[in-house]
Amino acid sequence: MIILTPTALQAVGRFISGSADPVAGLRIHVQGGGCSGLQYGMKLEAEKAEDDVAVEVDGVTILVDPFSAPLLSGVTVDYVESLTGSGFKFENPNASGGCACGQSFTA
Repeated sequence: MIILTPTALQAVGRFISGSADPVAGLRIHVQGGGCSGLQYGMKLEAEKAEDDVAVEVDGVTILVDPFSAPLLSGVTVDYVESLTGSGFKFENPNASGGCACGQSFTA
């Protein structure tokens, strides 16, 4: 369902091990917003919701809500570091368009 590159897995592992609170998984979701209408969100979750889809990726539990699941199917998540900043980059085969910054998309 979701692919995390080795670089993204390392970054997520650092965030999880650095968390002061217990972590059930990494939530990846889609919400309205951004210049193209939909944007990605990520956060560490203490608990899995009853209707979440849970995907295990190399020891990391990814939690996805039912609304986001079809929009994230086949997505590759990478972690990029550059002189201008660092962050997660999404490659989404379900996106029919996107903005120049790469942070939002159209389904």
